[in-house]
Amino acid sequence: MTDVSDGVLHTLFRSDQGGHEQVVLCQDRASGLKAVIALHSTALGPALGGTRFYPYASEEEAVADALNLARGMSYKNAMAGLDHGGGKAVIIGDPERIKTEELLLAYGRFVASLGGRYVTACDVGTYVADMDVVARECRWTTGRSPENGGAGDSSVLTSYGVYQGMRAAAQHLWGDPSLRDRKVGIAGVGKVGHHLVEHLRAEGAEIVITDVREDAVRRILDRHPEGVSAVADTETLIRTEGLDIYAPCALGGALNDATVPVLTARVVCGAANNQLAHPGVEKDLADRGILYAPDYVVNAGGVIQVADELHGFDFDRCKAKASKIFDTTLAIFARAKEDGIPPAAAADRIAEQRMAEARPLR
Repeated sequence: MTDVSDGVLHTLFRSDQGGHEQVVLCQDRASGLKAVIALHSTALGPALGGTRFYPYASEEEAVADALNLARGMSYKNAMAGLDHGGGKAVIIGDPERIKTEELLLAYGRFVASLGGRYVTACDVGTYVADMDVVARECRWTTGRSPENGGAGDSSVLTSYGVYQGMRAAAQHLWGDPSLRDRKVGIAGVGKVGHHLVEHLRAEGAEIVITDVREDAVRRILDRHPEGVSAVADTETLIRTEGLDIYAPCALGGALNDATVPVLTARVVCGAANNQLAHPGVEKDLADRGILYAPDYVVNAGGVIQVADELHGFDFDRCKAKASKIFDTTLAIFARAKEDGIPPAAAADRIAEQRMAEARPLR
């Protein structure tokens, strides 16, 4: 990590993207655990965000991802109306190769050492069963199974929130929230994407899907022999003629200098975090007349669900809160129009105002 001081520390202490309260580097040699826990803000309450388990190319890349994801969670939780700040953790390594019970227990001990300043949950590479293990060492763990006092799979309400964001975009752009006969392209039909397909098909949308895993695509096509088709890759999907909505539902950075100029969709609304590859992409989308529903707003259904676990989980209560993503997204579009700025910038302004007005956690 010889270059960390040049990159990560600059981000932490001197850049506009920094401002994080705390970053913890965790290592347990016995289990092979290497992890990063980043707390961006606790102004609204304990930091809440998932644990990503991923084979990063370098430790610096892992730390940078944790910082970016934690910052995004501050904005997501603020816009979701939660009394939580933003945090995120990443475990470095291939979960298919190194994930063990011992490693997860060690990770749980590190989270517990923060005394409740950080509440963890599932993310890419971690699942409900993993959180059940982590919870054995850490009571500040959500996303657990119902048998262990949790809410189960948070992707159910994540997909529902994205669906509500799509309805809001349709209302704003076409004057009608209905998605019937709209053509929606979904990149990534895994934990969230396959639930999103169900919502859209129930309303009568036409769907085009792609995923790097053939089995994920096959599962969708077998379940929906009509109304759903597949293309080879994301590059093909974003160029599909007649696409009304593009939904990135895999990893971040989907909207960049290469993809935005060739997008055929009028709306981008998906579940992936950090879809904008760099600052300025939101303006490129606006200049092309593409309506962008900010990712951290529309994909907040999952964090609404896991946050509710801390108060005794009630699915109907959570679904009602997730339904409000429709109104929140519409309000962002209205603010963007009023201020003459892209929706992403409007969402940031609203979230920053809520955090600035909050009293810091003591």
